Amino acid sequence: MKKGKKITILGTGNVGATIAYTLAIDGMASEILLIDINDKKAKGEAMDIFQGTPFCAPVNIHAGDYEEAVDSDVVIVTVGLARKPGQTRIDLAQANVNIIKSVMPQITRYAPDAIYVVVSNPVDIITYAILKNTNLSENQVFGSGTMLDSARLRSRLAEHVGLNSKNIHAYVFGEHGDTSMIPWSLTTIAGMEMSKYCTYICDQNNRCGKTELKEIEEDVRTAGAQVIALKGATFYAIALSVRRICECILRDTDSVMTVSAMIHNQYGINDVCLSLPFVVGAQGIRRAVVPPLTKDEEDLLHKSADALKQVISQLEI
Repeated sequence: MKKGKKITILGTGNVGATIAYTLAIDGMASEILLIDINDKKAKGEAMDIFQGTPFCAPVNIHAGDYEEAVDSDVVIVTVGLARKPGQTRIDLAQANVNIIKSVMPQITRYAPDAIYVVVSNPVDIITYAILKNTNLSENQVFGSGTMLDSARLRSRLAEHVGLNSKNIHAYVFGEHGDTSMIPWSLTTIAGMEMSKYCTYICDQNNRCGKTELKEIEEDVRTAGAQVIALKGATFYAIALSVRRICECILRDTDSVMTVSAMIHNQYGINDVCLSLPFVVGAQGIRRAVVPPLTKDEEDLLHKSADALKQVISQLEI
């Protein structure tokens, strides 16, 4: 008989293993199952984490096969080829779609009712491919999307204005990649609209202007590539992002998150997965939140959607 919450992680590369470690020390689940085509790698990661569990909340973390995923509450998908220095997420598309198409029938056979959190890149394309190749409902499947991008934006803005990031509300919409966009009209700092904060606080101290905002936007968009160039991979920040998503699911928090999900006529966009604000809880995606955007912001969002659709049209999904 199942006890507590169960999370299955597909793939134990840098990202999958770091997510497993993060969830284990946080006490997020009572059981964590690791599945990887490389059985030894999965067993090694599970053993390494398990041996440290006397120092944190009890958790049964182990390696196994697909049939052991029965009764999973959450399945985290990290399988796929890693992004290399200088390589865009879109370059990975077809190879990782093919991997997903071979893996998903095996996991959904044993965990048809789980919530699937997609992390594999390019995450918007992979999320779309999973929905098109399985019988999972649209509320069950969503990608980590621009959760991390939004966190990077908040961190960068907090650094810029000298405040704690918890005092910043800011989002990144669209593709998790080169065409992502920042709806500055929705950004608030210390409860003030950003435009007002900049006028009454920053401008008085000559701290920022349009040039600085463009620099911040570029920093956020290229942050992942910068880390990859320095250390070869990114995995800590995305693991924390996924931990937050799992918390919202397992604790049914109904939190607004910029995750990548199937779009149905939000801002006139259809049949593509990209990041917008969605309410996330125990049933996965509960509903979309569609805040008003400026005309320029809507245009940028459509450009991001069109870029993803162009890639999808070239793939065998």
